Amino acid sequence: MGGRTLSYHFWREFAEIDNVVAIKIAPFNRYQTLDVVRAVAESGREISLYTGNDDNFVMDLLTPFIFRVNGKMIERRIVGGLLGHWAVWTRRAVELLEECHAARLLDSGVLASLIRKGIEVTDCNAAFFDPAHNFAGCIPGLHEVLRRQGLLEGTWCLNPMERLSPGQLEEIDRVHRAYPHLHDDEFVREGRDRWLTP
Repeated sequence: MGGRTLSYHFWREFAEIDNVVAIKIAPFNRYQTLDVVRAVAESGREISLYTGNDDNFVMDLLTPFIFRVNGKMIERRIVGGLLGHWAVWTRRAVELLEECHAARLLDSGVLASLIRKGIEVTDCNAAFFDPAHNFAGCIPGLHEVLRRQGLLEGTWCLNPMERLSPGQLEEIDRVHRAYPHLHDDEFVREGRDRWLTP
């Protein structure tokens, strides 16, 4: 939304528009995320919700958002994600989404392993997106991950001044070593030549 804060009242009216079938929620702010989900719940409409909150998307996918509406408890779920984080390590992202959906079906509460994995993903996300430098290295960070996998030749951006931030390369090294179960380097290595052949 270009940094514009949209209120609960905006979302409540927006949910009344007949043509609205889905909403991507990406304020990177738990309060504003709740505003959107509550507005949709209170509208009574079945609008699909997608997270764009790269900083906490595992919890978005696992959380049952429950609100009292006209004396009844209404639950809404975020069904998927439109995430910058999923621009890399995509095979593992698909597996994680399936794992989150399966955990929700168990109806036995959130699995501790997924909560831990959510924190690990957030740590990786911080290395890729560079919040330490106000997201200045966001695109070069993703390019660096793809470069390491042989999918890009470099980290160049349309703006030649857009580069990895100081220390960002070391952070990407760190999370790559720390969380081998989250990256899909082997999968990419196996398919890369086939995918890149015209």
